Amino acid sequence: MSSAAGPDPSEAPEERHFLSTAEAAALERELLEDYRFGRQQLVELCGHASAVAVTKRTVLVVCGPEQNGAVGLVCARHLRVFEYEPTIFYPTRSLDLLHRDLTTQCEKMDIPFLSYLPTEVQLINEAYGLVVDAVLGPGVEPGEVGGPCTRALATLKLLSIPLVSLDIPSGWDAETGSDSEDGLRPDVLVSLAAPKRCAGRFSGRHHFVAGRFVPDDVRRKFALRLPGYTGTDCVAAL
Repeated sequence: MSSAAGPDPSEAPEERHFLSTAEAAALERELLEDYRFGRQQLVELCGHASAVAVTKRTVLVVCGPEQNGAVGLVCARHLRVFEYEPTIFYPTRSLDLLHRDLTTQCEKMDIPFLSYLPTEVQLINEAYGLVVDAVLGPGVEPGEVGGPCTRALATLKLLSIPLVSLDIPSGWDAETGSDSEDGLRPDVLVSLAAPKRCAGRFSGRHHFVAGRFVPDDVRRKFALRLPGYTGTDCVAAL
């Protein structure tokens, strides 16, 4: 007679740090559909945590028209609340209502928007302590967001001040990492919710995860082996 033994630990899914593109989409879908998070709520949580990870007095936030750009706008707004001095460059504005609302909030809080990004890189190096890359995101190619964003990425590649990328460095393939000439080489990566598979190739100085809001059972379901968060911190170092 066989006993009613529990599951064999050797058959449990191996814990891992990184999510594939399909897994990242499934995790977000579970938060939206099963846990009833709203899209704006997730953007707000990610943007707030990104601002916590960015601790410089003067910051330039470069935003694109997709979801990473919305996170960048929220990041800039929270930096302003934290009494830092953010500036935004948002060359290709989205017509999406969420983007428009977030843009209005930043304008109402007197956050300056650049009308153009200087092509003389030294002007940027001297004016800011760091730059936040919120231009592209998972599955977004440089050619999809228009010439101004593509030109901005070319400028960001030449900076000597620290560059912080949100979730996925712009120009990287979400699965394999960056083999593209357009790919940035950030000093800091802030993974949103959980690190994506391409983060395994990140070789910068600091890697943070901003995913404290992800419920414990979702972490277990996707076998995420992530660091603990200290106190009330919303970001953790990997």
